[in-house]
Amino acid sequence: MNQIHPLAIVDPEAKLGDNNIIGPFCVIDKDVVIGDNNRLLNSVTIHTGARIGNGNEFFPGASISTKPQDLKFKGEITTCEIGDNNSIRENVTISRGTASRGKTVVGSGNLLMENMHIAHDCVIGNNCIIGNSTKIAGEVEIDDCAIISACVLLHQFIHIGGYIMVQGGCRTSQDIPPYIIAGKEPIRYAGVNLIGLRRRGFSNETIEMIHDTYRTIYANPISKDGVAEARAKYPDSKEVEYICSFFENTKRGCIR
Repeated sequence: MNQIHPLAIVDPEAKLGDNNIIGPFCVIDKDVVIGDNNRLLNSVTIHTGARIGNGNEFFPGASISTKPQDLKFKGEITTCEIGDNNSIRENVTISRGTASRGKTVVGSGNLLMENMHIAHDCVIGNNCIIGNSTKIAGEVEIDDCAIISACVLLHQFIHIGGYIMVQGGCRTSQDIPPYIIAGKEPIRYAGVNLIGLRRRGFSNETIEMIHDTYRTIYANPISKDGVAEARAKYPDSKEVEYICSFFENTKRGCIR
């Protein structure tokens, strides 16, 4: 049974699962689907097009599935999909999609800290941490287990690899490949994310292989030649293949 505060507004067309807690002054619009065991503290707004899974917690002022801040948006029917067990803190805003992709996606197990923004058509993976006041522009992709510190600015259309850490206050208009620390001004490669990888259970041998792969790629002035050399060194490593494929598929170039 859901617990809906008498001062909350829930559109009769919204579909709610079971055991949700909806606090005072929350607003849930039409064309919203919410699963089970979610908790909305006071003053949370869930706009049309939201598709929310199970076990999420939304803190005061969060605004989910907002109208995209994109002048090309013409009111088309799009969605904002939120997975399971996310912690979405105070004043977080997440826009729904546009005709470009049709949906914004946030996976499961993420911590989205206070006042950060995810724009239209972004795809955020699982188990990511995104810091206070970080702003993510449209159509950005962030892979699993990324840590992005506070007040980071991410340009539209870029790709952020998994298991990375981005220093607070950075800004980038280029892709950030996986397993690394990115920082300084202007932003650049600052080494392999050793602590993060060890916490995630990567062996010392795998970490050294990742480190050697980046030495090989960044030592070569032409990335594709360094990628070919790295792949030839470690043809059976899924981590090295992830790195090499990331460099091969970049559209905006990778930081160096």
